[in-house]
Amino acid sequence: MTRARKELVSVETTPYYHCICRCVRRAFLCGEDSYSGKNYEHRRGWVLERLRELQGVFAVDVCAYAVMSNHYHLVVRLDADRAAAWSEGEVMERWERLFSLQLRGQP
Repeated sequence: MTRARKELVSVETTPYYHCICRCVRRAFLCGEDSYSGKNYEHRRGWVLERLRELQGVFAVDVCAYAVMSNHYHLVVRLDADRAAAWSEGEVMERWERLFSLQLRGQP
């Protein structure tokens, strides 16, 4: 059964977390897929570039990472003090770096 993030993450207990994300159905993230014969190694650079971008937007530091053929591991540190110092406007500006905001009253 899934649990809410607020039940899983407690910055007071520890700011460090080990995160894992896996591909499904024989999908390849990086490297040579022996089943299809395709090479997906170029995606490793995409993953690293995206991690750098997300680290610059959110109050999260990537301490360690490993990008494998069908999954990746991250060890991250949540910086609650840095996030708490942001104004509401700064939070919106950071969010808009990744997503388009539809403000009320605008189409």
